[in-house]
Amino acid sequence: MSEVTERQPHRERRTIYVVAAVVVVALVVVALLVRGERQTTAEAEQKADQLIAALEDAGAPTPQKEQVVRVLGDDGGATCEDPSGALSRATLLGQLVNGAAGPGIRPVVADNRVVRGQLLVIEIYCPDELAGFQDLVDGLNLDDTVKR
Repeated sequence: MSEVTERQPHRERRTIYVVAAVVVVALVVVALLVRGERQTTAEAEQKADQLIAALEDAGAPTPQKEQVVRVLGDDGGATCEDPSGALSRATLLGQLVNGAAGPGIRPVVADNRVVRGQLLVIEIYCPDELAGFQDLVDGLNLDDTVKR
């Protein structure tokens, strides 16, 4: 077995560690300052009110207005980032299963209301994406499976 001999002095290694730690702390501070708080706009609040009213009309539970503004902003946030794309489709289909894991996982006939909330968000925040997502939903095997 060969033995590795450390040839770098302890003081030099300590200097490298201190410099690396200072750089990491500086990057964290810069990231926190750049990220900042998302500014609430009148458009974001108006769209949040519109979404909450639409959810109430659909008989769904409604979140608080501040939550909707924080999550969706004025542009729909992650929901409007290619809602009918491959990743969004896979995420949606991965949630429409029986709840098992591994080889026991099976698709199910889900209730029509499962995608209603996402359709409302897309309709209000990014209506130009609605047709593509509606095509995706139309291809799903949905039915009235949950009694009200």
